[in-house]
Order: sequence, then structure tokens, then C-alpha cells
Amino acid sequence: MSSASRPVGHSAGYLKRRITDLTIWGGAILSFSLLAFVLLHILGYVFVHGFPALHPDILTTDTQGIAGGLRNAITGSLLLSGGALILAVPIGVSAGIYLAEYGEGLPARVTRFLSDVLVGVPSIVLGYFGYITMVIGLGWRFSLLAGAITLAIMMLPYIARTSEMAFRAVPISLRESAYALGCPEWGVVWRILLPAARIPILTGVLMALAIALGETAPLLYTAGWSNYLWNGHFTHEGVGYLTYVIWSFIGEPYDSAHQLAYAAALLITLMVLAINVAARILLLRRR
Repeated sequence: MSSASRPVGHSAGYLKRRITDLTIWGGAILSFSLLAFVLLHILGYVFVHGFPALHPDILTTDTQGIAGGLRNAITGSLLLSGGALILAVPIGVSAGIYLAEYGEGLPARVTRFLSDVLVGVPSIVLGYFGYITMVIGLGWRFSLLAGAITLAIMMLPYIARTSEMAFRAVPISLRESAYALGCPEWGVVWRILLPAARIPILTGVLMALAIALGETAPLLYTAGWSNYLWNGHFTHEGVGYLTYVIWSFIGEPYDSAHQLAYAAALLITLMVLAINVAARILLLRRR
């Protein structure tokens, strides 16, 4: 009787596994379809409205009230993100080296904890911190430097933790071989770890840059806004940026303002897409 019931039990177990597999696959396909629909809908909306608004004058003239072009905003976005990158990359990569190579004690645990906390802090809070400390405290007013430092603070935990994981992924045999040949610690880091981990580090840096390019809230409190092209002053002068145009102009009742907002949204989208494609290419090269 037991032998006769075994095939029935086996069949029931097989059917249960098949139902479970189909349910999981169905849920995965449904989730992917929803995400793809939302992403394609957003991209389609931005491209449909942005391309007609994009013309040569937008790239060569500055904003004039709620009309004109976006030269000042494009330049400001690149300067803010580039400045933040220059400030954040050396500190973030150095922190990653410390956490990966010497990060077993209390200071390293505190650093990781603070890094995780900083990732979860709303960007507008970082902007308010920049406003209190730099715009008001140091008397810089709305400026490029205040905005770049605030963005750098926001980028730091992403770069640090990505760098830590990249350095930890380097085989221990490479370190041991270098030390066996008498290479000093700085030489191991500079000649072994950095070259071996450069691609995942660059990927993390690019992703942090993409996040910074799309930020508005921290810059409202630190960079302010300017209708004019940046003239070389790092402090005491506001700077334009694309996300401000999107945030501010889309609520205006004028078509010229809407056209600038759509064009700015398209430019930001193209920049972020280009950065993501570059990051994916780097990952594929690593494999």
C-alpha cells in the first residue's frame, strides 16, 4: 500500500513545486513589466516633450527670467557635479582603503555606521546643513563652492562603501605576493589594490555622479540660482543648474517656461543615461 501511494505523493510534490515555480516566475515577470512600463512611460514623456523644446539657442544663451536658454544652467550643473566629484573621490576612496585594509576596530565600525546613516539622511537636510554652516556660518552666501561641498558630502558614503567592497574583492594572494617581495604598504595600495579595483571604483563614482546630477533640494539652500553664466567666483555668487529649472519653471503658467523645463529634463535624463551606460560598460569590461 505504501508503494502504491508513493507515486501519488511524488506527483503531488512535483505539482506543488511547479505551482511554486510558476508563481515566482509570474511575480518576477509582473514586477519587471511594471518597472519597465513606468520607466518607459517616464522616458517617453520626457523625450516627446523635451525634443521639440531643444533647439540650438537653448545651448548658447542664458536664462532670461522664464525664457531664454539654458547655457548658464548646463554649465552650473556640470561645475557643481564636477566640483563635488573632485572633493568626494579622494576622500571616499581613501576611506574605502582604510575600511577594507584596516577596518576591524572601533573607528572603522563607527565610520561604517556613520556612512550608512548618511546614506539615509534626506538630501534637503544636507542642504539645510550646508545653508547653516557655509551660506550663513562662513558667510559664503549662495555659491558654487557651498553647493559642490554639499553634493560631495552626499556622494561620500556611496563612493566609500563601493571602494571598500572593490578593495575587499581583490584576491589576498596579490597582497601576500607584494609583501613577500618587500613592497611597502603604500606601494601595495598604489600599485596593486588601486589598479585591481579601479573598474568597480569607477562604477561607484559614476553612479554617485548620476545621483548628484539629479539633486535639487540640497542646492536650493546652498547654490541658490543665477540667470547668468558663472564668472569665476567660488563664493558670494549664486549659480544656475538644470534641476532648478525643472522644479521652478514647470509650475509657471507660461509656455516658454514649460519649454525650458522640458528641455532641462531631457538634458538631465540624457546625462544620467550616458553615465549609467558608461557604468554598465565598465562592469562588462571587468567580467
